[in-house]
Parts: sequence; structure tokens; C-alpha cells
Amino acid sequence: MAERLFGTDGVRGQANTHPMTAELALRLGAAAGRYFRRDGSDTHRVVIGKDTRLSGYMFENAMTAGFTSTGMNVLLLGPVPTPAVGMLTTSMRADVGVMISASHNRAEDNGIKFFGPDGFKLSDEAEAEIEGMTLEGVAPVQANNIGRATRIDDGRGRYNERVKASFPHGRRLDGLKIVIDCANGAAHRAAPEVLWELGAEIIPIGVKPDGRNINLDCGSTHTDAAVAAVLANGADLGICLDGDADRVMLIDENGQLADGDQIMALFAARWAAEGRLRGGTLVATVMSNLGLERFLAARGLTLERTPVGDRHVVEAMRRGGWNLGGEQSGHIVMTDYATTGDGLLAGLQFLAAMVETGQPASALARQFQPVPQLLRNVRFANGQAPLESALVKKTITAAETRLNGSGRLLIRKSGTEPLIRVMAECEDDRLLSDIVDEVVAAVQAATA
Repeated sequence: MAERLFGTDGVRGQANTHPMTAELALRLGAAAGRYFRRDGSDTHRVVIGKDTRLSGYMFENAMTAGFTSTGMNVLLLGPVPTPAVGMLTTSMRADVGVMISASHNRAEDNGIKFFGPDGFKLSDEAEAEIEGMTLEGVAPVQANNIGRATRIDDGRGRYNERVKASFPHGRRLDGLKIVIDCANGAAHRAAPEVLWELGAEIIPIGVKPDGRNINLDCGSTHTDAAVAAVLANGADLGICLDGDADRVMLIDENGQLADGDQIMALFAARWAAEGRLRGGTLVATVMSNLGLERFLAARGLTLERTPVGDRHVVEAMRRGGWNLGGEQSGHIVMTDYATTGDGLLAGLQFLAAMVETGQPASALARQFQPVPQLLRNVRFANGQAPLESALVKKTITAAETRLNGSGRLLIRKSGTEPLIRVMAECEDDRLLSDIVDEVVAAVQAATA
């Protein structure tokens, strides 16, 4: 069986451990360069962005070497949010965009995501072809045809202006106090700049990256610090981004958290009322709460579910011609404004709702009553396949029988980390806990 490099969101793993080595990054850059430079002309270019991980320097240099070895000209953006790479790929007429980031993962990890010339993430077919070329190797160009590398100093500024342009014309954030948690990541400068320029009083946290503290006890996956800051400062809203700023969690003035499902529910209802929600459809993954589905159905709207991964959400949106989608984890995709999830953009759209309605965050951030849902993760070692265990399969079948149509059970392998994710939802809290405990115990036994 051929080796697989790409997961649900590019290539990802621990830095300096296969597949995330400098050598493979160079080969991956060369393969992508060859893939996007098939006509042999010398006008091709790639934009490369990164987050604040220490290993980003290494991978940026390796990818640059790979691309230039096949004649591609490289435009280096430095630390910028992932959605900035999608935007600048199109605005700078590049053939391909690259984001070096492991998103919400720990600092020791890193990843490589590709965007096509249209600013959207690559298809499975394109990734498979680049993967094959990476493993086989590609021939470099002649010495006179090697590409050049140029650093672009105003990439963040261009992104900031595009994001601000999404905010309603003539509106400002005067009088609003906002906690912005940038996870010590890619948006540590962009997000505070945008909010301040729109008139908000900001309390920034997670804005002092040192290469090793990205997502460390901060950001969208660790919101305690932001909750404490909202309450201590009497803030109107907390916005928590992840390491590459393509996802968001919001905190209302009472310190209550709003996940992607609640944010999407608000946007879908508002856009539908304004006649802006194309096809009356919201696209979300199988992880989204059953309460969201019921909320939409009560308003005559449709929830289109996809496999986990914002790339699957975007692919479905493009196929159906729909313009709003996302994930419970906080990826909010609004193709009227961007080609991928954008946490800062989503935060601004929520603030626009606050400004236009005059309502506090607490009145907007709780659109529906969630069905009780429980998610637990089980880590496994390389080479293990716990979901193939007979015990695990038997336990899952028994759990589904106990649910008897009264809820949902979803067991899956993470596409970005060595984790088995066990999720269930139903109205009976005791049954919910028992089922998840039983499946987790079976998976743990299979990994022991």
C-alpha cells in the first residue's frame, strides 16, 4: 500500500519527524512546483505564509528551495493567518499558495496546506498527484531557470484591509470592549490591528509568540484565560482564535462560550431573513449538534452534512452553490468574503450583528438549546489500528443498539492527530455518559 502524506488538512506531524522533515518539505515543494508549472513558462509564482512556530523558519526555507528548484518564483509573506494565504494567492495572481501551520496543534507539530490559484484548498485528486510526485521525486530545472524568492512586507496589511471591508459600511466598534486572544499565533498582530482600527477598545492576550508558546493555554482550544479576561475587564465580547486564525470561539459578556454551531445558527438565521443565504442551506459536518439541525428546520432551512474537515465543507458549498458553512470547532466559511475559514472575519460578522441589533453578545450567542453531546479523545501509537479491533466493533454495535434511534454515535480517526474521537449525543445524560465510557474503554484496551 502506497504511503499517504496528506490528511484531512494537508500534511501534518511532529517537526523533524517523518513526514514533517525539512527533506520531505523540500521534495513536496518541488513536486507542487512541477505540478503547477507544467507548461514550462517562467512566469509561475507561489505565495508562502506561516504561523509563529519555531520550525516554521526551517520549513519556509525548505519549501522555498523545493519550489525554486523547479523554476517557481516564491513570494514570502511571513507570519499571516491561513485565510490571508488564500486571499493573496488570488490577488497576487499566484499559481499556488502554501500555509505552513499545524493550526490548533501544539508547538512541536507543524503542517503544510496548499491552495490552488482560485484561493481554495486543493482537491483530493490534486493532492494525490502531488503526493505521488513527492514520493517518486521530480527533476530540477536547468541552472539558468531556477526561480527567485522575494519577501512581501505588506501581506498582513493587504489582508487587514480585505477583512475590514467585510464590516458594514459606515459602522464602527466605538464603545465596545473586546478581548482578543490570538493564541500566540499567526494573527497576533493582524487581529488587534483590525479591531482597533474599527474603533474598539481591545484587551489583547496571546500576542507574544516566542516560537514555542503557540496555542499554549490560550486560543480557541484553551479559552479559560480569555474567559477570565472578559469577566475581569467587563468586556462586551471575547474572540478566541487558533494558531493560524482560521477558527474562532466567542465568549459573551457573562463568560459563556459560543462554539461554531451557535455562530453558524446566528449567521444562517440573519442571512436567511435578509435573503442572503443561498439555497436556504447551511453546510456543516457530522459533528454539528442535532440542536442546530432542529433550529434550521424550524425556520424552513436545510442542514447539509459532510465528513469532518473544513475542506469537505467548502467542497460541498461549491458543488451546491451555497455560501455559508463551517464546523462546530469554529471554522466558519463565508464564501462571499473568503475562500476558507476565517476566525477574525467571523468575529467581525458577529460584532456587526451586535452593532446592528443593539443586543449584547449573550442574546446572540445562544441561538438554540444543544442536545447533550459528549466527545472524548483516545491517543494511539503509530502502527496501531484500534478501530479494526473486534472488541471495539462489538462495543460500537452494542452502543448503537442501546441508542435505538434516540441519538447519534460517531467514532472516527482524526485526520490531523493520532487520536480516535468518540462522540455521542442523546437527550438521556446517563445513557450518553455510559455509551461514551464503554466505547472509550474498548478503544483504550485495543491500544494497550
